[in-house]
Amino acid sequence: MSIRAFTRSKLSTFSSILLQRLKTTPIRDNPFPPNPTSPVSQIQSHQPISGFRLYHDGRPRGPLWRGKKLIGKEALYVISGLKRFKDDEERLGKFIKSHVLRLLKLDMIAVLSELERQEEVDLAIKVFKVIRKQDWYKPDVYLYKDLIISLAKSKKMDDVMLLWDSMKKEELFPDSQTYTEVIRGFLSSGSPADAMNIYEDMKQSPDLPDQLPFRILLKGLLPHPLLRNRVKQDFEEIFPEQHVYDPPQEIFGSC
Repeated sequence: MSIRAFTRSKLSTFSSILLQRLKTTPIRDNPFPPNPTSPVSQIQSHQPISGFRLYHDGRPRGPLWRGKKLIGKEALYVISGLKRFKDDEERLGKFIKSHVLRLLKLDMIAVLSELERQEEVDLAIKVFKVIRKQDWYKPDVYLYKDLIISLAKSKKMDDVMLLWDSMKKEELFPDSQTYTEVIRGFLSSGSPADAMNIYEDMKQSPDLPDQLPFRILLKGLLPHPLLRNRVKQDFEEIFPEQHVYDPPQEIFGSC
């Protein structure tokens, strides 16, 4: 009996000591490490490693996706078709009659905006002509503005002036950004006289223009001091508190 009682007390003491060590000692080594090639471990891991995600949902990233979400499937199909037939006038004309004319108002405007964004300006002009013939069309300066700026950046200045005349016939007035880009386009194309014509038109605008088109013109007319002096005088009268930088005379001559 005494031996059995002694053994029982020893076992209880050993068990209490073991439990205390288990509570205070952390388990450092996992006897069953996860299999790195196991598909379950890959699916459950959502934490980035070295800045990279372990999964991808297949959608494009960035502004392109956000923009496409605003364009309907029918409009996207039309954009793709227009680009596919743009070198074949006959097939392009048939496609415009069969598909572009069927678009709703918002889809048609979305097609125009997307073609401008992709710098497909020739196609954008064709779509704009279709829009102007619709019953719901009303003169809108912003439709003109975006297309004119796209054409000016592509240096298609003849097309710019055709739209410019149409805009004036509809009694629409450009804003400062439109004047700036058209003036910049003519200066980049080596046509300072045409840039000055736009400038004279700008001075007749009912809204006071910003400084930017003046400064673009002053910079572009450095090789033409007589024209530049006219613009500089007007600028100092309209913005008397602003300063105009004049380069050294030995570089561009007397300004």
